[in-house]
Amino acid sequence: MEETTMKLKHEKHFEPSAINVWTEKRIIYIELTDGRIFGFPADRFKILRNANEEQLKKVQIRLDGYALRWEELDEDITVPGVVEGRFELPLVSRELVYA
Repeated sequence: MEETTMKLKHEKHFEPSAINVWTEKRIIYIELTDGRIFGFPADRFKILRNANEEQLKKVQIRLDGYALRWEELDEDITVPGVVEGRFELPLVSRELVYA
């Protein structure tokens, strides 16, 4: 048991980072280093909510995969933040949007 405790103390905390990013129908998808693919609506962020499809597609991976950058929009979002569910705006039901 003592060996296990010591081993855990020496392990570093690992946060997955992005290795690929793309957009489809206002959803931003991130492929993570741990193999997961994570998607979130662009409308969960104020600046992205007002962006058109072409602007959303111009996303770049920055800071070794720990940030997403939209140069034209001057917007940066952290990958760990969205994976943890930290968004600026609440999720809006599609029924409400298209009603």
